[in-house]
Amino acid sequence: MRYLAVYRSPETGKPPTEQEMTDMGRLIQDMTNAGVLLATEGCQPTAKGFRVRRTGDSITVKDGPFTEAKEVIGGFAIFQVKSKEEAVEWTKRFLRVAGDGESEVRLIHEMP
Repeated sequence: MRYLAVYRSPETGKPPTEQEMTDMGRLIQDMTNAGVLLATEGCQPTAKGFRVRRTGDSITVKDGPFTEAKEVIGGFAIFQVKSKEEAVEWTKRFLRVAGDGESEVRLIHEMP
């Protein structure tokens, strides 16, 4: 079973501390060693992003920052596990390292 975990958190505008980077690096290494981590990345601040929206026949592009957002996507991970319960445990461990915020975890369609 593959899952996509999207991490949402308040945008502080501050880069992670050296200790936070070390702790996250250790978690990423643990997930890699366990064979569950397929991909992971953090996201730049919303000021460097944009949104593309379609409404009917109209497509609009809006540049960041997205000040109206209370929480923003801070990063993502794709992992492969044997059960939903295992996905929940890895996500809990991630949040203990990442801090305040939430992860939305979605099952990825598997090709037959």
